[in-house]
Amino acid sequence: MDIAVPEEASEAASNQSAWRQWLMVAGLVYVLICAVGLIGSGFKTATGSQAKEMFEFATNPFAGLVVGTVATALIQSSSTVTSIIVGLVAGGLPVSVAVPMVMGANIGTSITNTIVSLGHVREKKEFARAFSAATVHDFFNLLSVVIFLPLEMATGFLEKIGSALAGIFVVGDASMGGLNFVKAATAPVVNFFKQSVEGMGTTGGGIALILAGIVLIFLSIHYVGKLLKTLMVGKAKELMHAAIGKGPVSGIFSGTLVTVLVQSSSTTTSLMVPLAGSGAFGLKQIYPFTLGANIGTCITALLAATAVDGNAAAALQIAFIHLTYNVLGVLFIYGVPMLRYLPVKAAEWLGETASENKLVALAYILSVFFVIPGMCLGVTSML
Repeated sequence: MDIAVPEEASEAASNQSAWRQWLMVAGLVYVLICAVGLIGSGFKTATGSQAKEMFEFATNPFAGLVVGTVATALIQSSSTVTSIIVGLVAGGLPVSVAVPMVMGANIGTSITNTIVSLGHVREKKEFARAFSAATVHDFFNLLSVVIFLPLEMATGFLEKIGSALAGIFVVGDASMGGLNFVKAATAPVVNFFKQSVEGMGTTGGGIALILAGIVLIFLSIHYVGKLLKTLMVGKAKELMHAAIGKGPVSGIFSGTLVTVLVQSSSTTTSLMVPLAGSGAFGLKQIYPFTLGANIGTCITALLAATAVDGNAAAALQIAFIHLTYNVLGVLFIYGVPMLRYLPVKAAEWLGETASENKLVALAYILSVFFVIPGMCLGVTSML
């Protein structure tokens, strides 16, 4: 009996700690939604009717793609970048400019697990497996852009689908039904910040709101990620072990679920790298799980779009475009036998090559995420 009491007390303390952490997560999600509202409000205040003119430089889709890729590679969080994009769209950034940006965010986010794979560099075979598992995400996202960006430029089909989906939830600029309470709940915080910068003028005040929103997004996503890793990563690993090897549908679903739980595709895909490096799972087993992570990461932008200060319809539209793009990418690339394993073959080849010459891995990371995008941006700015 003497031993059981401390054990019960310890379990009760652990449960209380978990509840406190979940309350902190809820509070930080609230801060995230407020932050997106601040960005939209600030962008609208600073630019007024000149918003579209400000983004004329990015009317070239390749420029938008590069901006999304480099920004996400530097920040190492597609959730942060897409949340910022949602806020900008709510404030007046044209949706057509934002579409390539969210595509670029998909590419940029895969730098994290590619860097994680470098931890296996000392063991040749282990590094080959780990680097292949990391870069299969890169190659899938690159192939998805190659297929869907030209189609979007020619037909605007993603914009149309996003608009149709957003129309289900939005009437005019007011959210329907259950979404109203979110905007109402965040309004006091957004209004407080707006009143705080009134003396700075429209441009200065707008820029201050945008900067405040970006800082709050960084902080909220950073600390939400840390808390969720503590609360969920152990369970995420269990789920991953249980799902991988049970077939592609199970793998995709589990990858989606784990990413929703930890709010980070970078975390989900990085969890797989050591498993691949150790040889516990093959690349073809891990591949579907990676695809699910692409879908699961869309939850942050959808959450952020439920309460914005500005064009709610456009904010929801770009969030649904992000989701539609990732779902169609999985359905089309994995569903077509000829395309299905192209990312796997490319990743296997690169993994073997990099294991033979470690400088290839460094050159790959620098060129794909920074050098080539920078060159493309330079060229497009001269056109």
